[in-house]
Amino acid sequence: MALVTRRSFAALAALPGLRAADTKKLEWQHYGGDPGATRFAPLDRIKPSNAARLKIAWTHRTGDASDRPATTIECTPVVADGLLYLTSAKLQIRALDPVTGEARWSFDPMAGVRSGRAPGVNRGVTWFEDGKDKRIFAAIQSKLYCLYAKSGELIKSFGENGIVDLTKDFDTERPEYRVTSPAVIFEDTLIIGGGGGEGPYPTGPGHIRGYDVYTGKRKWIFHTIPWPGEFGYQTWSPDSWKNNGGTNNWAGLSVDTRRGWVFVSTGCAAFDFWGGDRVGDNLFSDCVLALDAKTGKRIWHYQTIHHDVWDYDLPAQPSLVTITQRGRSQDAVAQVTKTGMLFLLDRQTGKPIFDVEERPVETQGVDGEVLSKTQPFPVKPVPFARQHVNPDLVTDISKESREFALAALKKWHGGVPFPAPTRQGTIFSPGTLGGALWGGSAFDPSSNLLFVPSSELPSIVTLLDAEPGQPFRYRHKGYDKFVDQDGYPAVKPPWGTLTAIRLTTGDYAWRETVGEFPELAAKGIKKTGSQIQGGCVATAGGLVFLAGTADLKLRAFDSSSGAVLWEHALPAGGYATPCTYEARGKQFVAIACGGGNRLRTPSGDYFVAFTLA
Repeated sequence: MALVTRRSFAALAALPGLRAADTKKLEWQHYGGDPGATRFAPLDRIKPSNAARLKIAWTHRTGDASDRPATTIECTPVVADGLLYLTSAKLQIRALDPVTGEARWSFDPMAGVRSGRAPGVNRGVTWFEDGKDKRIFAAIQSKLYCLYAKSGELIKSFGENGIVDLTKDFDTERPEYRVTSPAVIFEDTLIIGGGGGEGPYPTGPGHIRGYDVYTGKRKWIFHTIPWPGEFGYQTWSPDSWKNNGGTNNWAGLSVDTRRGWVFVSTGCAAFDFWGGDRVGDNLFSDCVLALDAKTGKRIWHYQTIHHDVWDYDLPAQPSLVTITQRGRSQDAVAQVTKTGMLFLLDRQTGKPIFDVEERPVETQGVDGEVLSKTQPFPVKPVPFARQHVNPDLVTDISKESREFALAALKKWHGGVPFPAPTRQGTIFSPGTLGGALWGGSAFDPSSNLLFVPSSELPSIVTLLDAEPGQPFRYRHKGYDKFVDQDGYPAVKPPWGTLTAIRLTTGDYAWRETVGEFPELAAKGIKKTGSQIQGGCVATAGGLVFLAGTADLKLRAFDSSSGAVLWEHALPAGGYATPCTYEARGKQFVAIACGGGNRLRTPSGDYFVAFTLA
């Protein structure tokens, strides 16, 4: 293994004009591509003129997929120091040769654990290097594992024999906790999010914590539901710090290494659809937070939704972009949302770069609810997903589908932005699986373009009175979606899009429908788009790579026009964000193909890499 790694790096260092220090630029060392999660690779071997020549370079099967219970893989591989690191369908941690896909080592944190339920999702690992000390950190369910990067063995000096129990050191007696996205590291501090569930049952909060990267000892904690005396406490009911949960970062973090700040995107407070026990705006739910990475102290915050009762979690890492215009540059934070809105914030101050208006919304909720009178709406860019549901927007893929959807629509309240959840049933768009999701966005610094995959799937929430003796007032009927009689979205296509937004002006550069349903295409109903479960990456070669669609394809788009230049069928649904890297003089694009997921296609256990033929 060591010989392979040395040869790989020797080949990289021999590339024309490449200094040894630049070899890191050829790898994908972070979940989001770089510490700031721009999902951009400065690689250009694959470009519009040759993308059609992409072929499979290798396929690796992890051997642990299951349809009952259904598994999926949302991992983006990390490539560092000549190895590719991944997490599998059942949460094994594995290292591969990035050129051949051959396994170098495997560690199974779930060994000996038997369960009739799927183990959940994990979006990847965290790479750390300090001279000869090279580590892989993996947050699996409620534990943090620290492994030697070369061998996959636990580093026993970290935590308790290489493991930190993340349900401890949480400053709460409600330690329900799970984590799905990788930790981030600034200098010697590892920072992690995660948290409890969505209610209505009591659940834990999503406090952010910093740990010593060498010992696993907690260094600091930031309470996302403020405690008495802390900033933001007055925006909650007096006992919320003890009784409420949620406000967790489940989508991942990003780091400004120059400022020494960590950026956090938080979710809705629990219970997701009723907040009568948490009266107020509820800082720091649905916020972009800038924290001092060494101490956890708040630098600034920006709240994108007040008193969220729609499960409108911020679904992706804040993307730390630098916009260049007329020779001047500006550091910014681009935060995409489930609401289909983009908040572009000044990175130093947290103030919006484009105007944001506080607009009146519905305020008549169920008994006990106190809704916010206004919600923030960016003036620019315009939303990249539809905000309304009405007869004009109802599906037209067939007469039967339209009649079914029109009849159903009459039953429900809402159809406008931020409607009040009701006992009658409330419909809202984008739904909880609409707009931008955990794949986030990608940014090309040469063009100032932000690429955003998004979906169209309205949700219906129906509140029910809790049964006697329950520790909550309301529950809900379930996570219902506005679909036709065959299960397709009951709004007009497109149902999935990729939008390029010019961050210098807030205008769209282009927009492309992405994906289709094979069974509909066979009937002549083509290019409808489909829900997208995964993110995209951009490259200096002028390409954007995106999978995540119901037709199980990976596509390459021209980043300047949105034209599809290449597509390839995957062995299972690629419901993940790809990575791209260079090794032995070739550029590769790798994608997890785990199937399953909310699109309910067969589960898979594949990682597939492509390169030029």
